[in-house]
Amino acid sequence: MGFMDKLRNRFQMGKGRAKEKTGRAVGNPYLETKGEAERAGGATRQVGEQVKDAGKNARDAFKK
Repeated sequence: MGFMDKLRNRFQMGKGRAKEKTGRAVGNPYLETKGEAERAGGATRQVGEQVKDAGKNARDAFKK
């Protein structure tokens, strides 16, 4: 589950970056802002996945 979540977050970040660049290129501030928000949402989820991984690694370190 973790790998697919990380992949989905990366895809969302890439899609947001594409929308942001497209909005900037055509002069559409709405599309640019929507892309920024989508990219930030993917990045936030990605950080959450990293926190979960760090917690799992810390838990595993204390088990030994």
